[in-house]
Amino acid sequence: MAKPRVDPTEGHAAVVAVLAGSSAREDVAGAVRYLLQLLSDAAPGHTVELRVPPFGAIQCVEGPEHTRGTPPNVVEMDSPTWIALATGSVSWAEAYDQGKISASGVRSNLSSQLPLAQW
Repeated sequence: MAKPRVDPTEGHAAVVAVLAGSSAREDVAGAVRYLLQLLSDAAPGHTVELRVPPFGAIQCVEGPEHTRGTPPNVVEMDSPTWIALATGSVSWAEAYDQGKISASGVRSNLSSQLPLAQW
């Protein structure tokens, strides 16, 4: 069963709210899930698993598919880091160098897919 899609109007509103300073759980969750959805749409595939606990995880980026066990290319970060990367507030290199991104695997660098949009 496919995950329900985030309504673009609601997702965009959640991102705007978080960028304006909201820390309400529903805004953060909505922003994270919407931005994950945008990345999944922009870079479809099953090569990299991107995890933003506790709000969501996606598989993205074209290439060899993973079907069992721990994926070979895993990226994990917290919600503030994901939102900052996706919206262009911070670069991949900067967040990675600061230890805010856990990335393993040869295809785990998502810098070419980010930011998703200018907010």
